[in-house]
Amino acid sequence: MEKKYDIKKELDELIKIRTEFYDFLDENIPKDKIGATYDFSSNPTLDAKSVYNHFHKLDYQARKLRGFLVKAYDLKAQ
Repeated sequence: MEKKYDIKKELDELIKIRTEFYDFLDENIPKDKIGATYDFSSNPTLDAKSVYNHFHKLDYQARKLRGFLVKAYDLKAQ
């Protein structure tokens, strides 16, 4: 049961970080006319360090979760 709780906790954290990343993009990149996709036609400039920081958190959490899943399900890590 503890493994399930740990995996759920890490998945929740991954979703939280992913939401923060998309919030950052939403704040910094305009949407198309119908608001469905990002409009890069105006060539928005993003702070590279901020983008990296968001991506790094997302990537780190995904790799951390991968470790929990490999261990919980006795998978072979590649």
